[in-house]
Amino acid sequence: MPEGDTVWLTARRLHGGLAGRTLVRSDLRVPRLATVDLRGRAVVEVVPRGKHLLTRVEGGLTLHSHLRMDGAWRVFAPGERWRGGPAHQIRAILGTEENTAVGYRLPVLELLRTARESTVVGHLGPDLLGPDWDPDEALARLRAAPERPLGDALLDQRNLAGIGNVYMAELCFLARLTPWTPVGEPPVAEALPRLVDEAARLLALNRERFDRITTPPGERRARLHVYGRARQPCLVCGTPIRVVADAHGEPGRERPTYWCPRCQRGPTLPDPPRAAPRKTAPR
Repeated sequence: MPEGDTVWLTARRLHGGLAGRTLVRSDLRVPRLATVDLRGRAVVEVVPRGKHLLTRVEGGLTLHSHLRMDGAWRVFAPGERWRGGPAHQIRAILGTEENTAVGYRLPVLELLRTARESTVVGHLGPDLLGPDWDPDEALARLRAAPERPLGDALLDQRNLAGIGNVYMAELCFLARLTPWTPVGEPPVAEALPRLVDEAARLLALNRERFDRITTPPGERRARLHVYGRARQPCLVCGTPIRVVADAHGEPGRERPTYWCPRCQRGPTLPDPPRAAPRKTAPR
């Protein structure tokens, strides 16, 4: 699942494959960009901003993309077989004489003036992996809505940019608080500075790798504490990890939320109701 660290590494690979080179192939497969041709322009740089990717090209243009849940960019050498999904999932192709970048399943792809990048990323809070990272500003933004659930506040990119569902679940576990505990509650208020520092540490630790790890070196029975480990024993207490679909304030975009019911204090959401067994007619 793409989060801030994945986007940072993706940007670095795109930058390494394209920056400073002239585009000889340009194919943007979304209706509003179907006639755009970037050939003949050099790629200036590729930079991440939270979960957003900004590919800047000559002439003051920026190709803005977002990976959301399962988007991906891949960079291929000449003659290398493209891997990343079937051809119908390709949304963008940017090629130079040396490399070709292919964007798969990109839910956001738009071209704008570089001077207007703030219209798509200006709302973001401090970037956990960016030059603008400011833990004090992130704390102030998180504390601004004390009634808000912790998990919801962490996922809001306007507070701090780069945290997705995986890190949200892992950070709440490390704080020993459920994601539904209000930010203004004393346990959260006490843990929040450490939690913000831990978020920055974990993303920095994982930005060079796609196989994300949040567990300490001596506890590698699993790479993550709770995320994706439903019904498996907690690494600390052995209690089965629970999961529930939670919208996090986004109706229609429910995400699985994982937590340990013993290690994490605070309110919880109930498990979704099980379907009643079908009744069969008597024979």
